[in-house]
Amino acid sequence: MKFLLAQATPAVLDSVSKAKIHQNADKFSQIDPWGIGMTFIGMSVVFLSLLLLYLLFYNITKILNQKFLSKKKEEKKEVVVSYNTQDEIIAAIGLALHLHFSELHDKESAVLTINKVARTYSPWSSKIYGLRQFPR
Repeated sequence: MKFLLAQATPAVLDSVSKAKIHQNADKFSQIDPWGIGMTFIGMSVVFLSLLLLYLLFYNITKILNQKFLSKKKEEKKEVVVSYNTQDEIIAAIGLALHLHFSELHDKESAVLTINKVARTYSPWSSKIYGLRQFPR
């Protein structure tokens, strides 16, 4: 039988598969004539898949939050600084203050000028280019 199916033409295989589908459809219509069973099967598949997706996303967020918090805890190590040289610390503080105060004040003028343009027509705002013209 398998040897015969391997040598069969696509048209023959198509008709065999369609006949099998019709046989199965007839059996199913005898078992469930109103389609109530198929409705419950379809609804249960949809709701179970939604439930599984919800559980998957909920657990993924929990796992990612735990990994993020564990990385944060590892990064919270204290840094011990020895204050042996007071001159270097004073120089670093002075440099930081100098940079901070020099960036606060820009040396720009705050004069704004608004000039009215004499030519108000622009092809960008023209309505005739936005309409379609149909030939008659």
